[in-house]
Amino acid sequence: MKRIKQLSTNLINQIAAGEVIERPYSVVKELVENSIDAGASKIEISVSNNCRNIRIADNGSGIYPDDIQLAFTKHATSKLSDETGLFNINTLGFRGEALASIISIAKVTCTTRTADFDFGTKVESVNSVVNASKTGCAQGTIMEVNDLFFNQPARLKFLKNEKTEFSYIQELVQALALSHPDISFTLKHNNSVVLSAAQNSNLITRISEIYSNDIIKELKEINKEDKLSGLKITGFASVPSYTRSSKKSVYTFINNRTVKCPVLLKAIDTAYKNMLPSGRYPFIVLNLSIGNDDIDVNVHPTKREVRYKNPNQIFNFVYSAIDFALNAVKNSSADSKPAQPINIIPITKSINEEPFKTDEPTQNSSVFPINMNFKSEKEFTEKPFVCQKPMEISFENPANFKKINIIGQFKNTYILVENEDNLEIIDQHIAQERYIYEKLKSEKQIASQLLFISDVMDLEATDVDLLENSKNNLEKFGYKIEKISNTQVIFKKIPQVLSNANLNDVLSELLTNLRDSTNSKLDTIEEKILITTSCKASVKAGEKLTPWQMEEIVKNLRTTKNPYTCPHGRPISHFIPYKEVASFFNRSL
Repeated sequence: MKRIKQLSTNLINQIAAGEVIERPYSVVKELVENSIDAGASKIEISVSNNCRNIRIADNGSGIYPDDIQLAFTKHATSKLSDETGLFNINTLGFRGEALASIISIAKVTCTTRTADFDFGTKVESVNSVVNASKTGCAQGTIMEVNDLFFNQPARLKFLKNEKTEFSYIQELVQALALSHPDISFTLKHNNSVVLSAAQNSNLITRISEIYSNDIIKELKEINKEDKLSGLKITGFASVPSYTRSSKKSVYTFINNRTVKCPVLLKAIDTAYKNMLPSGRYPFIVLNLSIGNDDIDVNVHPTKREVRYKNPNQIFNFVYSAIDFALNAVKNSSADSKPAQPINIIPITKSINEEPFKTDEPTQNSSVFPINMNFKSEKEFTEKPFVCQKPMEISFENPANFKKINIIGQFKNTYILVENEDNLEIIDQHIAQERYIYEKLKSEKQIASQLLFISDVMDLEATDVDLLENSKNNLEKFGYKIEKISNTQVIFKKIPQVLSNANLNDVLSELLTNLRDSTNSKLDTIEEKILITTSCKASVKAGEKLTPWQMEEIVKNLRTTKNPYTCPHGRPISHFIPYKEVASFFNRSL
């Protein structure tokens, strides 16, 4: 066995750099966070040479000449004074590892000056050897990192191509700019400006700078505060009809720190459940403000993970804030009056059933605490959530809406509605499907009807067993399917809303969803049964409607929590602005 010996300073730093500095993105993150912690109001990031040359310039407080040598040693920081400060962190950085790690794997030049000195300090470092000298410069700090991984050829081989590496950097700078709209950010790639965000802009302006003005009209503000618990959440969430192709546009911050938090992500997913098409995601910018006593950010060297004292409380707070923002999107002409009883009125035949009753609506009338009972954030990806009481929906009285101007029906599938500023095109099937889905979901017991006569249906033996195993779930939603033999079943009871549906079609879709859900969570199985019922109870595409029937569908749609998408996530309406029509015909408004 070889003898034990002390590792060199540079090798120790390189080992630490393996955790802290994974790629060029990591260098930008650590240095820009230092600039933010230094109180900079202007930060410029320049990237070149396949993302191996990085320059960060800021107008922050700078580094004192006497501290410059210490700043580049391991575990040296100005952000913690003693061990008690670890539980009261108000800065983005605090570990004191970044600079020591960077100078061990790159050639670094640092030029810095504080307001207290007429001269600055220039530091040049290679292989962790630091040489400092006086220099003239403006207040602030310029960090130049060149030939990243020059002494680590193995790490260099693992880097992706320049386009990919820069995309990581661009996404990072976008997130930092969104979490700090009061700071000016400029990002350059090979001397070309890729991102420019002005100082002192508010969040909505910052979003328009990074994305476009067109996205603004698709966003709903989120602003909720609980002074008792010290929680506050602010930001914006897109309406369900506006989606993105990836989760890259889901920005979550805690105390303005970019985090990847399963609790927040689960709350977002739950709030948008059954609103988005498969493979589509919302645009979200959320910042959760929380007391330092209730959170631990000292979890991982990258500082992107956090732990909460009470994750259930965080989940409910974030979920309810998003849910309220999405459900608050009501017809602007509706009066805020107590909810009134309404019935589902099918197109082909009215149904005798008890009126649906709701409580008086409040700000969070559709939100009830969800007891997750999780010991750790990891369990958010492993356990289904269960409501302590069924969610109810506060509907507005359709009589409160202005008269709906129905123009007609297109292709016996789409209802055309003239609004004040646009033409609205509504898919009749999925509009009614959304209404019935929310109505059924809000009921504690779904009304059903007995069938005195029903056809015997032939099935595979495995499907009969599947129906038998799902009997409790099916009965919960108004179905009773009786086994006649190993290969035959008969409907004994169905939900009232399916009184005119083709039962063969209903059974076929139920079986399809049950097969898909065999290994799924309970809430997924029940959700699919509910969606099947709603779909089969709705008017079909291609069915000719009377003006009264069209008006009923539109009125009912206006009362839903989510008038944007059907339970499958498909968009319900499409709007053509009057200005767009006039412009096509060269008319001025």
